[in-house]
Amino acid sequence: MSIPKGIISSKEAKQLNDTFTERCELISKEITKRPDNRSSWYSLEDIKAYLKHAENQARELGYEMNGIRIYCGAYPTVEGKAGYSTSFIVPTAIIADGKDGSNSDGSDIPDGDALNFGNTGWPPNANYPQQ
Repeated sequence: MSIPKGIISSKEAKQLNDTFTERCELISKEITKRPDNRSSWYSLEDIKAYLKHAENQARELGYEMNGIRIYCGAYPTVEGKAGYSTSFIVPTAIIADGKDGSNSDGSDIPDGDALNFGNTGWPPNANYPQQ
């Protein structure tokens, strides 16, 4: 089995997390006024089921899914309290972009379902690695 492109060490992951911490602290202090969510967890079962669903839906919509894109998001403010940050996953395909007729990395599939509602870290502001 080959190693996927983009693999980084746990040390490199920790550095990315630590660098991002400054941004999260700013959000927590200035926007949410409380610690914000730092991660989302999805079961392997849910990820596999989503990928199967997304591939089937992509074909139905006339696309061949070539990957996923992970977006950062946030739940809306309700009764004056800012919602936690989250992440969601969308399917991608190669779709002509109108400039040179191609998009080598893949574009978000229009009308493709996204995956959200993973579990937050605990506590929500827990850093990498969580145990």
